[in-house]
Amino acid sequence: MAARAYWKGYLKLSLVACPIGINPATSSSERVSFRQINKATGNRLRQQLVDEVTREPVEAENKGRGYEVDKGVFIQVEDEEIEALQVESKHTIEIDAFVPAAQIDKRYYDSPYYVFPNDSVGQEAFAVIRDAMKGKNVVALGRIVLARRERVIALEPFEKGLLGTTLRYPYEVRSAADAFDDIEDVKISGEMLKLAEHILETKMEEFDPSKFEDRYETALVELLRQKQAGFKPPKGRERPVAPNVVNLMDALRQSIAAGRRTPAAGAKGSAAEKAAAAPAKKGKKKVEGQREMLLPIEGRKQKEAAKKPAAKPAGRQRKAG
Repeated sequence: MAARAYWKGYLKLSLVACPIGINPATSSSERVSFRQINKATGNRLRQQLVDEVTREPVEAENKGRGYEVDKGVFIQVEDEEIEALQVESKHTIEIDAFVPAAQIDKRYYDSPYYVFPNDSVGQEAFAVIRDAMKGKNVVALGRIVLARRERVIALEPFEKGLLGTTLRYPYEVRSAADAFDDIEDVKISGEMLKLAEHILETKMEEFDPSKFEDRYETALVELLRQKQAGFKPPKGRERPVAPNVVNLMDALRQSIAAGRRTPAAGAKGSAAEKAAAAPAKKGKKKVEGQREMLLPIEGRKQKEAAKKPAAKPAGRQRKAG
């Protein structure tokens, strides 16, 4: 069953419209997260709103919004007043224009969403809009209201649906001049450039996000496991020594020499050669006296997978849809 739509509305191209839903295409909920606790009691802490001047606690019904026009002077704005600003466009993404995908500066991309038809009646209209864009290398620009803010959204075909990515406004994108102005114009010799290009070519491979490892997340999980088992992990670690590069040309030549000793990613070779080159896998070293874990500590994604019932035999599976 498809996930419940985060946002429901209509996608409109001229006089063609169809009901759609959108869901975030990314999530950070699988990361290890922490709660604030009282170190003395181990109990969880709760935050409380306090008036900055009177220092008195504020009840939820008295919480409001204010824009500071001077120090300590605020213009109070009601939620209903903000909601009334975008009533017309709140539930409709109207396509205003189509632009070449290559022309959109990557700095403007913000958050991605999956866009899908939300009603069987609108499937055909949705497919017409989607397929009309396929092969054209263009994206559709429209507007959507999310969390009370109107955003420009770029729509492009993605698998069976559309991928919608909200775009930042120009005032949200910083100028590159502040970061790049002090970079000097350096002349690079042809030999150096060829050496660098050769190193680049030896490291070329296909984009594969499955190879990405969140080493910080892995280290956090291991830390929690050690603490739960009763061991005291080290508090610090040695900082890596910065490489002492004396001569850039020598460094480039040494890099190429090291590359010859280490096969490049995707390089062809027999299974025996690959097996010989691959380091032997080491089993986890069992610490003497180590106790069994009281509770498994895993990322949330693994926890959810563990809760799912075992798959039924193929012959008994019901056909989806």
